[in-house]
Amino acid sequence: MTSPSARGTGPADGTEPEPRVLCDARALADAPPVPAGVLWKLDEPGRQLDANVVRLAPGGSVAPHREPDLDVLLFVVAGSGVLGAGTGDEPRRLAEGAAVWLPHGSTRSLTAGEDGLAYLTVHRRRPGMWIRRRDDAS
Repeated sequence: MTSPSARGTGPADGTEPEPRVLCDARALADAPPVPAGVLWKLDEPGRQLDANVVRLAPGGSVAPHREPDLDVLLFVVAGSGVLGAGTGDEPRRLAEGAAVWLPHGSTRSLTAGEDGLAYLTVHRRRPGMWIRRRDDAS
């Protein structure tokens, strides 16, 4: 059996990792002043997931884009908005508490409502970038 640190999920000393509360997403979303952008991100060493709490200003948007590799779970923490989907799909209204699955390969966009939109995203961690010698590249 491998130790937690050998699997990349626990402390380097081999002790069992402890569950813990990392943030209060609702408090972040409600805190004045009302900035837009990333309010919090998961930054724990050895993690297998990435997560962010993001706020869009009223009327702000995330342009349509396609995520080819990762499924993303989006959870609306505060506010409201509209999820734009792929070709032929109707836009979907989002309200506080909505949980949305964005499958890999799908095209999506977000537009915040009149009170803005704060949401949590969770997805598998992307592998880090590697610097290789030119003759190693394929």
